[in-house]
Amino acid sequence: MTDSESARMTRILGGLPATARELLLGTDWGSLQHAYGSGDDIPVSLCSLVDDDPEVRSEALAALDMGVLHQGSLYTVTAPAALFVAAILDHPVGLAEHEGHFPWDEGPPRSLRAALLAWLGQVAESAAHGEDPVRDRSTWEWEPWHDETQREQDPDGLAALHACREIRPTLYDAVEPFLSSPDPHVREAAIGAAVPLLLAPGLAERVPHAVTLLKARLALVEGRRERASVARALGVWGVDTSDLLADSDPAVRVCAALGPTQSDRPLALAVLLDALRDPRTTDSWFPEPLPGLDGWFRFTVLCSALTLAEDFEEVAPVAVAIVAAGGASVTDHERGPILLRAFAGGYDPAHPLTPAQRNLLRAFVDSDGATAAIAGNVSWFRAAGLPENREGITALL
Repeated sequence: MTDSESARMTRILGGLPATARELLLGTDWGSLQHAYGSGDDIPVSLCSLVDDDPEVRSEALAALDMGVLHQGSLYTVTAPAALFVAAILDHPVGLAEHEGHFPWDEGPPRSLRAALLAWLGQVAESAAHGEDPVRDRSTWEWEPWHDETQREQDPDGLAALHACREIRPTLYDAVEPFLSSPDPHVREAAIGAAVPLLLAPGLAERVPHAVTLLKARLALVEGRRERASVARALGVWGVDTSDLLADSDPAVRVCAALGPTQSDRPLALAVLLDALRDPRTTDSWFPEPLPGLDGWFRFTVLCSALTLAEDFEEVAPVAVAIVAAGGASVTDHERGPILLRAFAGGYDPAHPLTPAQRNLLRAFVDSDGATAAIAGNVSWFRAAGLPENREGITALL
């Protein structure tokens, strides 16, 4: 630690909330690890989060992203760092705005509080990964070979994972007050953090109160992003969103249909399929992805439609049209999942192809020359038990 860093810590420590100060001084940071080595340097970064200098704060946030939660990976330093972040959410400096540290950071300046809430949401998402395999397989980023190649984590990785799961009640207690923040950016970030936190098995009893808070906000706001975020949160938590399936805003209707279960399943599926018929418009609804929904929005919509359908025939017309339209750059996020849904359980040569399966494979063959529809999806064809080349697929037809 340099003299200037030591002076910064001394200056900032006295202004920290007692919980944050005790955590900072009572943790053996040198025994912990982040992405680049020992956690000795983390106390300086954590104190720097509330420094008066916006550039120092920005660098400290970058340290959280790069070292404490590198590309979504959890480390032994992550849990205590997250507890510290939760303890400073209501610090006065949280109102200050700053710009992103990296050149690729986009969007307008946001408050420190919104940035910290967003980071806690990312920690919660990483902690939830692998906790519910069914839920993991229902996300657009899942690929069938993930389950086969998943290796047992090293002891430090498992310790980091369990530590981050154990602190979720404390994190949620810190996040919940900001669901009613007067700042819409803070509210959005708080919703983004609350969604994965309340998926924890031990926090189910907190869901009803969160639902009450969000529904109260829903009656007061008109903006698309917030209303859509609320609709998605309610659906993910298993709340009946049937009333929102008839909302005047198509984006809100779709987000209300994203939940894993629907009391009005046919209507929810119809809403999702309608959005997939005009994917460019659907993607344009959220130029900046909603919290927890990375990638093009249509990927999430498609994944939800495939999950909600009772059989492939329900989604076949739209799915075949997507494959026929091509799009080689997104093979794994559209054509692959469609193929696996059409051949759930794998292709069985003893059973003839259904008309819907035949139409789908014909679309792959017809678009293969221009978009490498088959060659670019070999792993998906293999996972579905199908031939892995154009000649083999053509022979089935």
